[in-house]
Amino acid sequence: MFILRTDKLTLTQQKTKNPSERIYSIIIFISKFFNYLALSTVFISLGLLVGILGYHWAAGLSWLDSLVEASMILSGMGPISPLSTISAKIFASLYALFSGLIFVIAMGIVLSPLMYSLLHQFPVSLKQETEEKGKRQQEKPDSEELFSLESKRQRF
Repeated sequence: MFILRTDKLTLTQQKTKNPSERIYSIIIFISKFFNYLALSTVFISLGLLVGILGYHWAAGLSWLDSLVEASMILSGMGPISPLSTISAKIFASLYALFSGLIFVIAMGIVLSPLMYSLLHQFPVSLKQETEEKGKRQQEKPDSEELFSLESKRQRF
C-alpha cells in the first residue's frame, strides 16, 4: 500500500502486516473494546444506582418504580410518573442533567478505542514540524531585546 507523506511530499510504501500480525492486532482491538465497554457499563450502572436511590428517597416511589423512572431518564426517554413534591422535581431536573453527562462520558469511553485505531491508520511525522519549530525559536529575539524594542516604539 502506498501512502502520501505530508512532510516529504513523496510516495512511500507502508509496511504491510502478515496475517498473524493482523489477527493479533484485531484480537487486541477487540479486547480493548470490551474492556472499555465494561468501563462504560460501570459508569452507566453507577448513574442508574444514583437515580434509583434518588427517586426512591426524594419522590417516595417504590424500588421498582424508581428503577423504571431512572432507566427512562438515563436512556433519554423521559419521565413516566408524575412528581408531586418540590424536592422530587428538583432531583428529577438535576438527575436529567447528570444522566446526559453520564451518556456523553459512556459514549466517549466506548468510542475511544475505535477513534484511536482509526487515527492510527494515518501516518504522521512530526520530524519536519519540530525542525521548523526549532528554527522559529532560534529566530525569536530575547525578552530583553523585545523589551527594548517596545520601549523604542513607545518613545515615538
